[in-house]
Amino acid sequence: MAAIGASGGGQTIHGREGITLPAPPAVEAAPVTDDYFGTRVVDSYRWLEDGKSPETRAFIDAESAYTGRYLKQAHIRAQVADDLDELENVADMRIPVERGNSYFFRKRLAGEQQFSIYVRHGLTGKDERLVDPAQLSKDPNTSVYVNDVSRDGTLLAYAVQSGGADETSIHLLNLKTGKTLEDELPAARYFSVGFAPDGASIYYARNSKEGTLLYQHVLGTRTSRDALIFGREFHGEALTGNDLFGAGVTDDGRYLVVQIGRGVPAKREDIVFRDLTKPGSPFEVLVWGLDSRFETFYAKGAWYVKTDYQAPNGRILKADPGILPDVWPTIIPEGRDVIDGWSIVGGKIYVKRLKDVKTEIGVYGLDGKAAGAIESEGIGATSMVNGRTTDRYGYFLFESFIVPSTLYRLDTVTGKREVFFQQKTPFDSSQYELKQVFFKSKDGTSIPMFIAGKKGLKQDGTERLLMTGYGGFNSSETPYWSPTIAWWLEQGGWFALPNLRGGSEYGEHWHEQAMFEKKQNVFDDWFAAAEYLIAGKYTSAEHFAIAGRSNGGLLMGAAITQRPELFSAVLCGYPLLDMLRYQKFLVGSYWVTEYGSAENEKQFPYLLKYSPYQNVKSATAYPAVMFFTGDSDTRVDPLHARKMTALMQAASSSGRPVLLHSSLAGGHSGGMSVDLQIQDDADQLTFLWTETGQPATHK
Repeated sequence: MAAIGASGGGQTIHGREGITLPAPPAVEAAPVTDDYFGTRVVDSYRWLEDGKSPETRAFIDAESAYTGRYLKQAHIRAQVADDLDELENVADMRIPVERGNSYFFRKRLAGEQQFSIYVRHGLTGKDERLVDPAQLSKDPNTSVYVNDVSRDGTLLAYAVQSGGADETSIHLLNLKTGKTLEDELPAARYFSVGFAPDGASIYYARNSKEGTLLYQHVLGTRTSRDALIFGREFHGEALTGNDLFGAGVTDDGRYLVVQIGRGVPAKREDIVFRDLTKPGSPFEVLVWGLDSRFETFYAKGAWYVKTDYQAPNGRILKADPGILPDVWPTIIPEGRDVIDGWSIVGGKIYVKRLKDVKTEIGVYGLDGKAAGAIESEGIGATSMVNGRTTDRYGYFLFESFIVPSTLYRLDTVTGKREVFFQQKTPFDSSQYELKQVFFKSKDGTSIPMFIAGKKGLKQDGTERLLMTGYGGFNSSETPYWSPTIAWWLEQGGWFALPNLRGGSEYGEHWHEQAMFEKKQNVFDDWFAAAEYLIAGKYTSAEHFAIAGRSNGGLLMGAAITQRPELFSAVLCGYPLLDMLRYQKFLVGSYWVTEYGSAENEKQFPYLLKYSPYQNVKSATAYPAVMFFTGDSDTRVDPLHARKMTALMQAASSSGRPVLLHSSLAGGHSGGMSVDLQIQDDADQLTFLWTETGQPATHK
């Protein structure tokens, strides 16, 4: 494949709303040729993979300055930031952890940069701040999270995160004395942290280059003496670096349970357990070696398992460690609607199903008999009921694109619910409507899509529309509250979310239709959604904005390279774009179970065919694009955004802006301060709104 030359040159770049820029910064093309099973592939910007080299840092600085020149000319930028300040700078709370009559939760007051960790003694007690990230670091992008609270409510384990990195450090707080213990786990990728039943030790699963390992740390001892209790191999099988697991203690304190996922998403999940009432006892197998997914709760002396084994839409079984899953009795059978989540709280099973992507939560006894339902308030998404199997009360959220989230407390005995916390966001939901439509994809598959807008908004093709999507990793995309979407709707724009194949909206079959060599189905669904919206005159290509991040960033890359004429502005966030090399960086090897690998001779051809980076074509009229990434992304390497920026700046003939937005603190895992989040969101919305305005005529 031929190389595309160095970017830069003499072409003036024209943004909309009167924005003009000189040619992008000059970037050297230094072609490197790889041979994949006899196919030669040229990479002109391989040198940009090294994020620490002086040359790459100079590239980032130059591109950031170039993007800054664009944003300074955007006349709406200041107003967008002011609007977002009202929408985002509000009090907020997360689902609490209940211990006895005390509630532990994260809460942020209006005007604060981060959530703090609080405790409330009694349902109507005063909220007491336990951990304030502002007291831990001068960096406003330092955030804290609750890992676990000991069974007696006297010890708190919490995580400290810097910027958007996946890694955290783990700290322990004595709630009686208010003092932080000397025990501290260094920054790493932790999959679970939890107290032993007696509170004298903690179990933690930490991932590194040697794989995931489960340790037990006795409080008051050196971490170098922590005992390795699970990892490396089990049941005669070696555990690899892509076998990811966490551990937790059952709510009655009897068992330590380990659930092992093979890759992301895990096609195979194994479950083992240890009886903590028998010191030194070995781990036993609940399920092992089946290419299916299994999740378990232990309640009132019995194991309950949700699985897609012989049931792509999911079912719930009563498990017996002594026999194979084939003969486990079915408690809740598979139905037409996929089981998207489940929990056992207060001796009842709560099953969240997706009925054409709209959540319905059924309530059942442990014998599987129906015991009611949790009613939703219109089109939206209800979270799972959170709580312990031994607690009376559970907690859940409801939200949608036009309704800010509300946190409810549910009495599992009476079924009554009450508001535990409600956001006071200045957004009048009554002025907007949310509906669902269905359209046909290229192969005739019916695809659902949510559409939101102001009541009475015209459909004549002149309005702006923002569409986002994901389509992968067995992840269902249900309506959610977002200040950025709220801002877009307030300006009079349409918003759309198609439920692309690759998610779990219709079970494992829906996911499998967009894995490996079938990934093109996701892109075809996306293009069909765009064509439906244009044909319905919600918008036109000139006013069409799209946005996606991570796997959704890959979707944006495919939209740019396969159908550039359909869209006017593209926000490509924290993206995967070089699909021939993604598995070589950070945790990319986890995702071989979803995409495949170019190192496999059979999988290389289809990856080459759709990989955005390898399919940029010279002298092509591409839409306006902003690649959005940050140095703190320790999941998807920012190299993808850097390389694609340079390549597209060299290739695009449209005269539209191709920008790189890169920050030091930004990353996959959030955690940024409110102020930084507002500024980042304002930059994104300013770009998308500006570049979907009326095109200017240039002589």
